[in-house]
Amino acid sequence: MITAGIDAGSRAIKIVLYAMERNAVLDSACGDQGIDQQQRTGAMFDRLLEKNKLKRQDLAVTVATGYGRHLLDFCDSTITEITCHAAGVRRHLPDAMTIIDIGGQDSKLIRLGSDGKVRDFAMNDRCAAGTGRFLEVVSERLEVPLEQLGAFAQQSEHPAQISSICVVFAETEIVGLLASGQSPENIVAGVQTSIARRLLAMAGREVESPVVFTGGVAMIPGMKEAIEKMLDKPIATCPQPQLTGALGAAILAAEKKKKQESK
Repeated sequence: MITAGIDAGSRAIKIVLYAMERNAVLDSACGDQGIDQQQRTGAMFDRLLEKNKLKRQDLAVTVATGYGRHLLDFCDSTITEITCHAAGVRRHLPDAMTIIDIGGQDSKLIRLGSDGKVRDFAMNDRCAAGTGRFLEVVSERLEVPLEQLGAFAQQSEHPAQISSICVVFAETEIVGLLASGQSPENIVAGVQTSIARRLLAMAGREVESPVVFTGGVAMIPGMKEAIEKMLDKPIATCPQPQLTGALGAAILAAEKKKKQESK
């Protein structure tokens, strides 16, 4: 039995094909989000299926998650990204107790119970200053590729203080820091520290280990280390962290189908 999980995120579309009998990912795809989410996601989905010699009707269940999940009318059902990230993380790291998920437009801290179910969560979806969008702005302003931000931060001797709580004001602050002679290295290190500090404030209380980092920002070098320093504890990065939500959706789809068949 093959199921599909589609994570229609704010910045990217992620799709996972999951073979339940083998408990394995059959294939996956990731691409930029667009204005017409239904059309773009459907086209990406069909290309992935064709690559694997499949058609939509060959799938047992297709589940959507993420910001745009309700726009995908070709999916059988929807599940919140909180629940899907929990399932995706537990697939790779069964003992995980806390999930840090930072995407393009929001960040989340998800607490799990010993059974792997979500106990509670905190979410920042009102300000881009603690998300991947902040790093994109910094990358564009400093003309440093995203994948090189970590190397820049490692060269910093004194991370700059980024005090603004809004990404728009933070960009203005960065311009001011450059004008005052601050190095790009110190600014990048300051931005990564600022994102980590916001995450710590959102956590509000003790963060239980093991902690797992997921979401697209987990792929940016230096962010894991910045968060580890702020939390003062080790963090594991989920394999292919940008696919965690889609993987969880596909796994939950398979579990739901199995329960239906067993009745």
